[in-house]
Amino acid sequence: MLTALASSTPRLEIRNLIRSFGGRRVVDDVSLSVMPGQVTCLLGPSGCGKSTTLRTIAGVDMQDSGSIYIDGALVCDTVYRVPPEGRSIGLMFQDFALFPHLTVAENVAFGLTGPRAEKRARVEELLARVDMMAHIEAYPHNLSGGEQQRVALARAIAPRPQIMLMDEPFSGLDNRLRDDIRDETLSVLKEEGAAVLLVTHEPDEAMRMADEIALMRAGKIVQQGAPYNVYNAPVDKAAAAFFSDINVIRGKVQGALIETPFGQFLAPGHADGTSVDIVIRPQHLKIDLDRNGHGPNPTPADGAPARTVVQRARFMGNESLVEFRMDFDGSVLKATIPAVFLPKPGTPMWLMIRRDRCFVFKAP
Repeated sequence: MLTALASSTPRLEIRNLIRSFGGRRVVDDVSLSVMPGQVTCLLGPSGCGKSTTLRTIAGVDMQDSGSIYIDGALVCDTVYRVPPEGRSIGLMFQDFALFPHLTVAENVAFGLTGPRAEKRARVEELLARVDMMAHIEAYPHNLSGGEQQRVALARAIAPRPQIMLMDEPFSGLDNRLRDDIRDETLSVLKEEGAAVLLVTHEPDEAMRMADEIALMRAGKIVQQGAPYNVYNAPVDKAAAAFFSDINVIRGKVQGALIETPFGQFLAPGHADGTSVDIVIRPQHLKIDLDRNGHGPNPTPADGAPARTVVQRARFMGNESLVEFRMDFDGSVLKATIPAVFLPKPGTPMWLMIRRDRCFVFKAP
């Protein structure tokens, strides 16, 4: 067992990790750290290198270069390597991987050592924590997916690992159950104090569970930070689009300004003649219902009203999604409106924009 250092030392740290297959870098110079008790989500689309990064940390795959540290101690580089069983790492995967011939109690006890009474006490403690004591003598095939997930969690944390690696562990659950299970899992992991690295391709899951998000694309971490910061200060248009639908208003910089349907926008850092994309999320478009574009001047934060025509409106359950065709250039913008709002196609309307919620990026 590796000995913990001061709390200022990352529980898990990877430096400049590179892993290639067939000449292609699947993991490309990845560095990150996770503190004790912290949940970090490695977020990105399928095939971006998330699971390969996790397998390398666990020791079941070997990096081409880079190093891995636990509590400041080197566990793996290209010369030195602590085997997987010596890294004090717990693993949870999508398929749960419970032993079908063992009972719930036997599954949870599988990785434990020591006197039988101590092992039994630890098993009962964890099964009580995940509300599975009633199934202690059941077999996995008698359990629902959510119940199997709880048992898998109990088994993973039973040996008190210093690090928990989780690879899409909730993706096999239905939506309603998933939220409850995620919340329960997060509570248990926080109590245990393990450093958690969770791989997911779902932004909502990352936002719900993470203390920190590392956004991965094509083998690289392109942005890392607290969920609020990653969402509200995306590093580029693709990062903004990964978390939600976006609207894109394209323009060209002239005299440090961009001409748009909503008036002029400042373009700091962009040279004259540069094509740029102004990105705004649908919830930050506002409908000017009272003035219809002819009343008092809008506040500077809202920009100038722009005339549009409703193209389509749909009710989504807790909000309405309305598509507008802009008079300015014929482009289509989407707005989400809380509650029921279903104007007929062809209805003229005026939109305003939250300037403080816009992002300006150089166009590709």
